Amino acid sequence: MRRPALALLAAVALAGPALAADDTAQIGYVNTALTNLGLTRSHRIVIERFDDPEVRNVSCYLSQARTGGISGMVGVAEDPARFSISCTATGPVEISPGAARGERGEIVHENSTSLFFKETRVHRFIDTQRNAVVYMVWSTKLVEGSPFSAVAVVPVAVTPVAPTPASSPAAAPAR
Repeated sequence: MRRPALALLAAVALAGPALAADDTAQIGYVNTALTNLGLTRSHRIVIERFDDPEVRNVSCYLSQARTGGISGMVGVAEDPARFSISCTATGPVEISPGAARGERGEIVHENSTSLFFKETRVHRFIDTQRNAVVYMVWSTKLVEGSPFSAVAVVPVAVTPVAPTPASSPAAAPAR
């Protein structure tokens, strides 16, 4: 009875990161600390990119700490709730009619950061007053009563600013 349960637990632990990967692409990483004399994966900061499925031409970049060592290698470690986000327009930003509007936003990306009960989520909010799309990343784990969070903003349309008239050389004071 215990062997099938352990096998199932191991399969879920190893498949968890693969199941969470949607259209996410890993851009790169840096090692931050050597673990087990270099015999296992080191602690890292990983940069991932994902595209918003409901807002055309927006890509977000999420950097997040990943735990190394044996527990990190097999997927049972809890990654720290430390991250940052930056989003950019890669073309004309178009919000689909199906994109959720309102003060609760909509989850556009999530990944597991622990075997049990901890995720990093990105919510999208649409600021119609300022014509912007706001992305908030947060951890589902409470730390001292509040989850960590970070915000990125992408303008929907940028109106070009008219250039100011240049001063004419004739208007320059004589010396």
